[in-house]
Amino acid sequence: MLRQSPLCFDKEETVTMEQFIYSFNKTFIVENRYKLFLTGIKNTITIALFATLIGIAIGLIVAIIRYSAKKNRKLFIFDFLCKIYVTIIRGTPVVVQLLIMYYTIFVNMDNTVFIAIMTFGINSGAYVAEIARAGIESVDKGQLEAGLSLGLNRSKTMFFIILPQAVKNILPALGNEFIALLKETSVAGFVPIIDLTNAGNIVRSRTYEPFFSLYTVALCYLIMVLGLGAVQKRLERRFSQGDRN
Repeated sequence: MLRQSPLCFDKEETVTMEQFIYSFNKTFIVENRYKLFLTGIKNTITIALFATLIGIAIGLIVAIIRYSAKKNRKLFIFDFLCKIYVTIIRGTPVVVQLLIMYYTIFVNMDNTVFIAIMTFGINSGAYVAEIARAGIESVDKGQLEAGLSLGLNRSKTMFFIILPQAVKNILPALGNEFIALLKETSVAGFVPIIDLTNAGNIVRSRTYEPFFSLYTVALCYLIMVLGLGAVQKRLERRFSQGDRN
């Protein structure tokens, strides 16, 4: 049996390295394709950030309405509308919601980033609403009575006493929801928008080499998720230190 010479082995290594460098250049350098990834990262972060803010705003409003409706019958209609909103949004896929927003509601709008922000923000709001409602209900009822006894009305008691405690209780669930929202933005490419996943698909379709493009997309998402996780843990530690103090 003939043994492979070291020279042949080195030659094969050289060829493999040349192919590696060629694929890297083809994916990132040729036609400045790295700019597609940068654009995708920027759009993904923009969509996730503003959708998160919209989701928090909608979720808190819906949660407060549903919680207050138990004590105030005048809010029955608003409570009913909130229930319909939560049921529809949670019962339909976010991809379908995105397509509806793009092809029917904002059919005359060219700003696809704004459409994606609104879609994911409204979608997130339904989930945040249920999380926030559970957090508000977890606060001891004596806190409301204590606020009223101090001369605060129900609105001020809700915003200055109950909500801060509720946010502390639901912070881990909110962090997980926002991490899930970031990953859900990967379907934004169903409409004409260059998000991170779509950027990887565009490069892959041009180079016919999936390795660098797909692993780059996965690595970028992983880095962003780890960053959000670190921020979440830091906030949780800060709240826990406040409790001890």
